[in-house]
Amino acid sequence: MSFNPELVVFDVASHTIVGRVAQPSPFCPNIAATPDGKQVWYTLKDIGKTVVIDARPPFATPKVTDTGPITNHVNFATTASGLFAYVTVGRRGEVQVFRTDSYEKVATVPVGRLPHGIWPSDDGRRIIVGLENDDGLAMIDTATNTLVGTVPIGQAPQAIAYVANAVPHGDGLQNLQPLGLAGQASKLALGTGGTALTSVTLFDQGLIQILQASATGLMPRHPYQLVLAAHADGTGEVQPLASFMTNPTGAAIVNASGPIRQVVQPDAPSGRRWLAIREGTADAPGANVQVQQR
Repeated sequence: MSFNPELVVFDVASHTIVGRVAQPSPFCPNIAATPDGKQVWYTLKDIGKTVVIDARPPFATPKVTDTGPITNHVNFATTASGLFAYVTVGRRGEVQVFRTDSYEKVATVPVGRLPHGIWPSDDGRRIIVGLENDDGLAMIDTATNTLVGTVPIGQAPQAIAYVANAVPHGDGLQNLQPLGLAGQASKLALGTGGTALTSVTLFDQGLIQILQASATGLMPRHPYQLVLAAHADGTGEVQPLASFMTNPTGAAIVNASGPIRQVVQPDAPSGRRWLAIREGTADAPGANVQVQQR
């Protein structure tokens, strides 16, 4: 499905194609069927939408919802109030909750930076969310649709799965190791006018870090560069770290590596630099549009 704007339906008994459904855009990072087998929900990360199709021929598309930039994963929980869909929206740091019978959005739950993978507990009482830029798992109470806890688990969790009764005996702590370097991360933000638009996490690997930026608030389908600048306003000598193209919602996930934390933090021993996003390419650089927030 990713990078091909078509969903293909297979019959699991005969292993044959029984349907094709046009997608509004190509990049589908996640798809899930409701427990009752009546619906299929999928997300479109590039345009920030969530789509519902009927799980039976002719596989109609009754609902397309604008959920927001960097819409990631979807899953379901059955509660005393009915069957609900939970969708992670990375840019907004939230999980959106929808009824599956009417598609009505009934709750928005702030959970942390760049929520990605999502899975229900076996009893439907909790929804667990991987926070890709917060190095943790967030837990939502499905009775109240509120955040009830966050657990640090290490670097950049994305897709997750819940296994009921995985530890039938004991406290479940056997063979666990301290997080060590995997628990160390630096969190920054880029923006303009004091408004944070892009979250940045530096995942420590020892001497270097892996940088991941969840860039938003930019022009759609436009080239940009993530750079290190000599001055806080993004001016002076500039060192490019990564070039990227935004998606149709003006967002992108940007990665780079190097000894970045050592020079961007306020306590840098010498030669401090500032992260910034500028328009254009290496051959045709443009103006700075976002800078590291102090």
